[in-house]
Amino acid sequence: MDLREVFATNLRRIRNAKGLSQDDLAYEAGISRSYLSQLEKGVFYASLKIIEKLAATLEVEPAEFLNTHKASRKAR
Repeated sequence: MDLREVFATNLRRIRNAKGLSQDDLAYEAGISRSYLSQLEKGVFYASLKIIEKLAATLEVEPAEFLNTHKASRKAR
């Protein structure tokens, strides 16, 4: 699993755990829902600025998005 897939998996996992829809998260983070959807599919690379916005909105450390252990457990 490459880091883009790890990021996508963790972003979906964290968003779902917080009970947010893509629309809600995108609105609160100030990004488009379409862009968020592409991030969650692993189509786009996330910039550090976007990671910062998402982490602040979801109230997690930015490193949580790259946690390979949680992403690999979710992928099983």
